[in-house]
Amino acid sequence: MSFRWLKSYLPRGLYGRAALILIFPVVVLQLVVSIVFIQRHFEDVTTQMTQTVIRELRLVLDGVDVADDGVTALMSLEEITRTLQLRLSFVRPDAVPQADTIRWYDFSGRVMLNKLRGALPQVETALLPDNDDVTLFVITPQGPLEITFDRRRVSASNPHQLLVNMVFFGGLMTIIAYLYLRNQLRPITRLASAAEAFGRGRHVPYAPRGALEVRAAGNAFLDMRNRIERQIEQRTLMLSGVSHDLRTPLTRLKLGLSLIDEDEAAPLLRDVDDMQRLVDEFLSFAKGASEGEAEETDPASLVRQIAEDARRSGKAVDVTEINGEGRVALRPLAIRRALENLVNNAVRYGTKAEMSVAVTDKAVRFRIDDDGPGIAPELRSDALKPFMRLDPARNQDKGSGVGLGLAIAHDIARSHGGSLRLAEAEGLGGLRVDLILAR
Repeated sequence: MSFRWLKSYLPRGLYGRAALILIFPVVVLQLVVSIVFIQRHFEDVTTQMTQTVIRELRLVLDGVDVADDGVTALMSLEEITRTLQLRLSFVRPDAVPQADTIRWYDFSGRVMLNKLRGALPQVETALLPDNDDVTLFVITPQGPLEITFDRRRVSASNPHQLLVNMVFFGGLMTIIAYLYLRNQLRPITRLASAAEAFGRGRHVPYAPRGALEVRAAGNAFLDMRNRIERQIEQRTLMLSGVSHDLRTPLTRLKLGLSLIDEDEAAPLLRDVDDMQRLVDEFLSFAKGASEGEAEETDPASLVRQIAEDARRSGKAVDVTEINGEGRVALRPLAIRRALENLVNNAVRYGTKAEMSVAVTDKAVRFRIDDDGPGIAPELRSDALKPFMRLDPARNQDKGSGVGLGLAIAHDIARSHGGSLRLAEAEGLGGLRVDLILAR
């Protein structure tokens, strides 16, 4: 039998599951103890006490049976009933209730009635309206006899005390255990928060605490974070150094080509410009994901600034839709670089671009649509890789790209804990690029 359907009803958070682990065994234990208590205490004790009352009632009924009439029976049994603390009286037949009176939760009362009727079939009706008295109506040769006695003679006094103590101390121990467990879970939540922040490009202070296993996981996280940061730093330094060193020979080439005939130098100058653009893309790729520090930024204002700067450069870029508001923690320089690369790609392979932004409680989505040829679905995953140029599927009259534009934007999105998604633009018919950042 599969129990997968239970997953939708179980808590997903660590504190909720810890509380379930604590509360569930306590509740089960109390239920088991309660059942055993009811069976052993309520039923057995009530049965033993009822047997004693049955013997007394038999003695009284035997005396009633041998009497000539009801008055004689009451007079002859007066001393016995006083000793046994029984109250007897004969009633008219129409005064006998038609049905028993017993509360629905009176378990011991039901056990007592079953035992009484099993031993004394002449018991017609019983009244147990409260915990004070028990009233029986018995059929005798002298007429219906009403017998009343104290309820405590057939039931244990204050039977609820054990259940109350179980619930009280069970709840108290659960609260104490939960408070202790919360202190044990707090280092785990801190580790999760630090890992989540690092995945979104933020560096928060973290020191391993808690149990040995949690400390080991914390130290492993710190080692991993340090290694990743060193690798990012080494990659940035390497690409920056290579790109910087290439600028000097490129400058010398430009200077040398400026001294020769213009017609002969034109093709070579174009090659030098392509190399210069390649170096600039290397620098952007090297520092795009780590440029600047995370700060509270208004996504709508950032999109408007990028669109305005693009229009001043003669590019057809419009802001079509802004949903939601609020400030988001991100690296504005890196995000601006990613969006500018996406806008440049859009107007490079198309004639115009449309920008939109949506801000929700969990994420921020930047969207750029263009009217270019787009990218085939089977090539979209390759388009996000560095140095992958898909020019055969794009416009050739716009020049050859370097193959780092989408890769830079994708790298920046991942550094913020987000992603870059490619699809077909519904309105313009070209490429749709969604830059999604987790909040």
